[in-house]
Amino acid sequence: MVRHNNVIPNQHFHKTCWQNHVKTWFHQAAAKKRRRLTRQKKAAAIAPRPTAGLLRPVVHPPTVKYNYKLRQGRGFTFAELKEAGINRKEARTIGIAVDHRRRNRSAESLQLNTQRLKEYKSKLIVFPRKRNKPKAGDAEVAELEQAQQMVGPIIPVPSAFEDEEAMTITDDMREEDVFHKLRMARADYRLFGVRQKNRLLKQSKE
Repeated sequence: MVRHNNVIPNQHFHKTCWQNHVKTWFHQAAAKKRRRLTRQKKAAAIAPRPTAGLLRPVVHPPTVKYNYKLRQGRGFTFAELKEAGINRKEARTIGIAVDHRRRNRSAESLQLNTQRLKEYKSKLIVFPRKRNKPKAGDAEVAELEQAQQMVGPIIPVPSAFEDEEAMTITDDMREEDVFHKLRMARADYRLFGVRQKNRLLKQSKE
């Protein structure tokens, strides 16, 4: 007997082959183990390179909704590589992603990613193709023996927000009418053109 104000049970289990459409999650633990083993196998295959893959630039996402944030992009521009003193063809061989389409539209992005490249280059250990025949730019033997595979992000994405220091709220702050100030600032911005036009008309009449 159904009690209280509940939904009337009307599951249609008389449909044919309904068992085939029931999804279970019994393989959750096994899938988790399989993913971990796959990660370990991939890390062993690309060793001693970092498990994160290639170094990627920091970019602002498109659209007004997300452009205040920072995320990893596809690859570094030719201008960024030139500023950091890295050859564009050599970059791909030392684990740096290159994107020939992207352009630097601000000095800030160019400076940020150039600094990122320089930091990566300072920490880089280049293994020689043949241990007994090292070439110019390859790491020393002592560095090669101490080298370990890096797990996790190569260089973390910096925060897009600056932390403000805590301050005591003064009486002047409490008395300030911030809402009115913001409304007036928006009105001044919106009516700038109309006011300028009226001022010019007034001057021309005089």
